[in-house]
Amino acid sequence: MTLHARIRRVVEQINLIIVGKQPQIEDCVACLLAGGHLLIEDVPGVGKTTLSHALSVSLGLQFSRVQFTADLMPSDLVGVSVYERGREGFVFHPGPVFAQVLLADEINRAGPRTQSALLEAMEEQQVTVEGQTRALPRPFFVIATQNPTDQLGTYPLPESQLDRFLMCITLGYPDRASERALLAGRDRREVIQELQPVMSAAELQAAQQAVLAVHASEALLDYLQALIAATRDGRWFAEGLSPRAGIAVLRAAKAHALMDARDYVAPDDVQAVLAQVVAHRLVPVAGAGRGRREQVQAMIEGVPLP
Repeated sequence: MTLHARIRRVVEQINLIIVGKQPQIEDCVACLLAGGHLLIEDVPGVGKTTLSHALSVSLGLQFSRVQFTADLMPSDLVGVSVYERGREGFVFHPGPVFAQVLLADEINRAGPRTQSALLEAMEEQQVTVEGQTRALPRPFFVIATQNPTDQLGTYPLPESQLDRFLMCITLGYPDRASERALLAGRDRREVIQELQPVMSAAELQAAQQAVLAVHASEALLDYLQALIAATRDGRWFAEGLSPRAGIAVLRAAKAHALMDARDYVAPDDVQAVLAQVVAHRLVPVAGAGRGRREQVQAMIEGVPLP
C-alpha cells in the first residue's frame, strides 16, 4: 500500500468516529504529518477528546490523557522522584508526558505555571526534572483541547505557548444529518475500542520525512513571504508573524500537498492551511470588525497570487 493510500485510510477511519468533519480531520492529520502540536478549541461536547483519541489509535501511538484542572501541578505532568526504602535511594516515576501522544484535555483550566510546564516538552521533546534532562518518546505530539476563554474557570494560554501549536482548529456543531447519525449510532467510545492502527509509529516517522522532501519552488516561497509581510504591515493585524510561524505554514502546506499525493507545494496548499496555522498567533487591528480567521481570509484575498 502506498504512503498516500495509508494516509487516506487514517482519514477514513477517523471519519467513522467524528462524523461530518472531514476537513477538520484532514487538518489534524496534516498537523501530525508536519510534526507539529495541535490545539482544538471549541465548546464542551462536540468531540474534541474523541477526535484526539481516534487519531492516536489510528496512528498506532502510545496515548496518555491528562485532565487539566486548577489544582494540577507541573510534577503531575512530568513526574517526580520518590525515595524507595528497598533501593535506598530516589527513583524517578515518569508522568503522563512520557507518551507519544499526550492529550492535554481542557488545557486552559489549569493555571499558567502548569501550562508552562509543557513548553520544554513541546519545543525540545524533553523534560528537565530535578536538574536531569530526560528525552521523551519519538514521535511526540501534544494534542490540547481548549474551552472558549469566556467560560468560567479558564485561563488564557500565554502567547509563547500558543506559538508552539502548529495548528489550532475548531470543530463546531455537526450538521443535521451528522447529528442524527450520532444520535442513532453506537457510543463513539465503544467504537474507538474496536479500532485498529492503520499506520505504525515507524511509518508515521517515514511520512514525516516524506513531508520534508516535498518541493517548494522559488515562486511559492515568494508568495509565502508576501503573506508573511502582509501580516506585518499594520493593515490587517496588530503584530505580524514570526519567522517560526512562517516555517510552520510551509511545513503544514507541504503536509497538505503530500495528502493530495503531490511532491510539490501549490499556492492552494498554503491558502488551505494558513488560517489554521496563523489565526491563533495574530490579533486583528482595532476596528477590523472580523474574527481572527475571517481576517486571515480577507488578507489572503488581498495578496495577489504569484
